[in-house]
Order: sequence, then C-alpha cells, then structure tokens
Amino acid sequence: MGHEHEHGHGHGSGGHTHSHGVSGDADRRWLTVALALIGGFMMIEVVVGLLANSLALLSDAAHMLTDAASIVLALTAIRLAARPARGKYTYGFKRAEILSAQANGITLLVLAGWLTYEAIRRLLEPPEVTGGLVVITALFGIVVNIAAAWAISKANRSSLNVEGAFQHVLNDLYGFIATAVAGVVVLLTGFARADAIATLVVVALMVKAGLGLVRESGRIFLEAAPAGLDPDALGRRLVEMPGIDEVHDLHVWQITSGNVALSAHVLVQPGADCHGLRQQIERLLDHDYEITHTTLQVDHSQLVSAAATSDTGRLLPVLAEHCDDAHGPVHRETHPRH
Repeated sequence: MGHEHEHGHGHGSGGHTHSHGVSGDADRRWLTVALALIGGFMMIEVVVGLLANSLALLSDAAHMLTDAASIVLALTAIRLAARPARGKYTYGFKRAEILSAQANGITLLVLAGWLTYEAIRRLLEPPEVTGGLVVITALFGIVVNIAAAWAISKANRSSLNVEGAFQHVLNDLYGFIATAVAGVVVLLTGFARADAIATLVVVALMVKAGLGLVRESGRIFLEAAPAGLDPDALGRRLVEMPGIDEVHDLHVWQITSGNVALSAHVLVQPGADCHGLRQQIERLLDHDYEITHTTLQVDHSQLVSAAATSDTGRLLPVLAEHCDDAHGPVHRETHPRH
C-alpha cells in the first residue's frame, strides 16, 4: 500500500476539517528578540575581532551572520505561511516553512564543511591566538546565545522552520563554549591547537543537526507519512471497524509541520450508514492520530454471485453505489476485511 500523496478527488462524501492555525504573531515576536540579540553582538564581535586580529572571533562572527540569516529566513517563511490559500496554491504557502528549514539544514552542513577545512588547516599550522581577549568575548557570546536560544525556544518549536533557526543558534552557543574552553587552554598551556580540536567537536554537532533538518524536510517534500505513523497499520485498523469491507487508495502525508492530511477510498457493507461510518473514521483519526484534514470517499459494496467468492468461501465486495448515487473509480492498494 502506498502512502505518498497522489492527487485524486472523491465524489462528494469527503469530510474536510481544517486546523491550520499557527501562532505566527508569537513566533515572530520571539524570533525578532533573538535576531536583535544576535545582530547586536555580531557587530561588536567583528569590531573586537579586527582590533585583536583574531581569526577565531571573526569566524564566530561569520557563524552569527548565518544565525541572523536563518532567523530572517524563518520570519519570512512565517509571514508567507500565514497567507490564505487561493488560486493555484490550494494549500497556500505553508511549505515555505519547510523550505526555510531545509535551507537552514543545508547551510549548517556547508558551514560545517568550511569549519572542518579551517580546523584541519589550524591543526597543521596553528596560528597565534590572543587567548585573553578571545575568552572574554566568547563568554559574552555564550550569554547572548543562551538568551537568543531561550527566546526562540519560547516560539513554536514543533514547527520545523523555528527548529531550524533554533539549531543554528544552539550550534553557535556550542561554538562559543568551545572557543572559550580553547582560549583558556591556550592561556594556561600555550597549546594553540586546542582551538581547532574544539571546532571539530562543534562540527560533529552541526552535522548531526543539519542532517536532521534536511532529512525531516525531505520527508515532507517527498510526501512521506509522518515519522512514527505506519500507514499499513492505520489501514488495517480502519478496515477492522464494524461495517467496513475495504479501505484502499490510502494516503497519509504532511502539508507542513504538525499539519497531517489523509485521503482514502472506503467501501462499507450494503445497508450500512456510510455517513455515520465516515464520521466514526474522522473521530478515530482525530482522537488517536491527531489527523484532522481528511478527504474520504465512502461507497457501498455489494455481494456478487457465489461464483465470485474467495478461496475461503466469503463473498467478495465490489464497488456498487456511492452514498450520493455517483460511481467512483476502482483502485488498487487494498485493505480487504478478512
């Protein structure tokens, strides 16, 4: 049974319940606070880095620039996602948030690659590091990034878009902690390679976060079922409901973070209340799976002659009349009642 979304419309008995509300205003407010903190400290760090001739501080400033860019991207995506659906964009621009998350994941991976190159170069040729000024600036950077991470954590982190910006700031926090530790080591021991070693540790964390964002955004773009939801098990559960003969053409996919949609063609037993069964299915999907955006085509099945029975002797269901007296297409990918 496939679970990727395919465009196909039923004839009339699809139940549509929309729950597309997002806390856009609150998210924008907290992200703006984080952007102000990051942007302000970044400018200070550039000035100090130039005065101290510190490549480590300038590299951190460059990292903070990507943090600021990721937050701006997240804010833009939230604004786009809030636009109503119209015209050819029947879901609106909700997936702008997923584009933003994917872009943040990719930039984390690109930045990790650049930092890996710089760290290896410094391991081979360790530069002169002004440890005292680096430690002081890094400690201030830790405070600023903790405040920025706290602000973003107050936004809706179930949104992959907000999570992408949060991961950028969190990894920058790790970077400042590593820079501070490396600065202390340089001050106490003169071991200049400590900076490069600490950077490689941060790179590993960045790669983990970046891959996670790219993987999750990729799942949504590929119309995969949400993580933790097995469409086959869901189909079997639906067909076990009293009065249902068959469920097929079942698709489960995410429109955006936390917004799951489902479509299916359901055959109910002759004489069954198809509208009542559709409502039961919708209640089950809402209560047990938190799926509220559903499109269900419900038809009655009929019993064919005894010559068309299955091996077990049970009469096979075939498509008969639609609940609204219209005939729908017969599809493969079935969950027959056993």
